[in-house]
Order: sequence, then C-alpha cells, then structure tokens
Amino acid sequence: MGSVGGQALIEGVMMNGPGGCAISVRKADGSIVTEMQEWKRVKDKAPFLGWPFIRGVVNYIETMIIGYKSLMKSAELSGQLEAEEDTENMSKLDRWLNDHMGPKMLGVLTAIASVIAVAIGVFLFMWLPTFLVDLADVNSQFEKFHALFEGLIRAVIIVGYMFIVSRLPDIHRVFQYHGAEHKSIACLESGMDLKVENVAKCKRFHPRCGTSFIFVIIIVSMIVSSVVLLAFPVLGNKSMRIIWILVKLLGVLPVVTSISYEFIKYAGKHNNIITKIFSAPGLWMQRITTAEPDDSMMEVAIASIKAVLPKGDEDETYVPDGGTAF
Repeated sequence: MGSVGGQALIEGVMMNGPGGCAISVRKADGSIVTEMQEWKRVKDKAPFLGWPFIRGVVNYIETMIIGYKSLMKSAELSGQLEAEEDTENMSKLDRWLNDHMGPKMLGVLTAIASVIAVAIGVFLFMWLPTFLVDLADVNSQFEKFHALFEGLIRAVIIVGYMFIVSRLPDIHRVFQYHGAEHKSIACLESGMDLKVENVAKCKRFHPRCGTSFIFVIIIVSMIVSSVVLLAFPVLGNKSMRIIWILVKLLGVLPVVTSISYEFIKYAGKHNNIITKIFSAPGLWMQRITTAEPDDSMMEVAIASIKAVLPKGDEDETYVPDGGTAF
C-alpha cells in the first residue's frame, strides 16, 4: 500500500493516498462534505521528473500549488467565500471592486497576494538573515561561518513568525486541523481502527510533516551554503551580497530542497540517530504549528483519510512507505 499524506485546510483536511486525493470540510450547518480531487502530476507526463534528487523540487512546487488550490476549495465548501461575498455587508471599496470586476476580482486579488507573499518570503528568509549577519560586522576570521549564522537567524525568524501567527484565532483552528491530520495518519499507521477514540490517543507530532521539512531544509542549507562559500570565497564578500542571494535562490535552494526531500522520505522509513537529530527541530516546532483538535475535527480528518484508502482497506493493517505528510 502507498503512503498517505495530508494538509490542514480551512475547517477541513486534505488527504492524498493510494485511492486518490480527498478534501473533507465541516460546513456551517455541522455536516461533513467530502470531495475527491484530480490533480495532474507532471511526472505522469515526464517520468524522469520522479527520479530521486529531481522529484524533490518538482514535488515541492506541486505541493505548494495543490495546497493553495485545496485551501481555496475548502473555503468554498465550508461557506467562507459566500460569507465574504455578502454584498449587504461589503465596504464601499469591496462593493466597487465587485461591481466593476465581478468574478475576476478574486483572481486578480489572489495574484497580487501571491506576488506580495513571495516578495515577503524572499525578504524575511533570504535577504534579512544576510543583512543581519552583515550588520553585526562579524570579524573576518569568522566569515567562513557566515552560512551558519544565516541559518540560525533564519530559524529564529521562522519560529517567531509561526508563534505570532499561531496566536490568531483563525490560524489556531487551522493548526488544530493540522493536529487532527497528524493524529489520524498516526492512527492509521499504528494499525488501529479509524475511530475518534483511537485517533485521540495518538500523538500530533509526525516526522514527515512539512514543518520538519522546513527545518531539514534549514540544516541542509547551512551545510550546502558553507561548502559553496568554501569553494567560492569571493561570494562571502559584502560587496557580493546580491550575487550571493541570487546564487542561493537559483542554485543552492533547488539542491537543498532535493536533498531535504530525499532525507524526509528516508526518515519516514528509518529511525536512527541521524534521522532523530535532523528531525528533532521540526518535531519541536510542531508544538507550535499543530494544536490538539476536538472530536469534530478528528471526525473530519477520519472522513478524508478513509476516502483515499482503497475500498476495503479501512479495517486492514496499514504499512507506510515513507511518503511526506504535509
């Protein structure tokens, strides 16, 4: 049997498994709606994109795209979009945009938001750590540790950012569904029946979580970036900072993503000192990015996970193959 991985959504959970991809959402009236989704994978058209150390970047990009589409779908199924489109409670600006742009408004605003999000991401996690290391005016004898300092600052920024957003009520609910997703997958992998009482017993921390993936990327990035700086010392000069950021974006990041993805798959199958060390920061971080769900949230996760299991497998012992649980 193949692996099952998932993602927390707005009032719901998306699961991807041997039986396909399913989105389960709790509607405003309390009912659970489950829809199967068909996502076209590029590796189906170009098999070489599924090869080790190539599939990491491809799967990461696809995961981001599918994750975003799933979030929008969950907002639609849960009734969030209808609530936002209530013209009676619209501001003058919202009403003007709705009257003049109509259905195109959401697409335009989404595109703008995506561009802004990417820009903020590059600023916070690429430019800012480099700037802060330079601002500290580290002595030249420590220049070879530039990548290490950047990585540590990047980790602090990510932890701080996640902690702040986790305080927001809506995000906290998403993190609760994140916990429900993890607990239901853990229940499945343990061989227990998919029932709320069994899911509730399971831990909400999972080594194949996207949170762990982020921290593996940070650790691997420190190593790869240090090697690059040792091979090309000129990139360590302050006058080369823009070039260094471009090198990280276009060269280092794809390599780091590929290596990190293969490690996450390896960690899903093995439990040794190496996997424990690399997985530890991500598992700790999940104390922020996941929260204990209530019974209704676990019911949604169970509905989603059952939908992606081949017919008849819900009551059979599950053998995971180390896929990624986002």
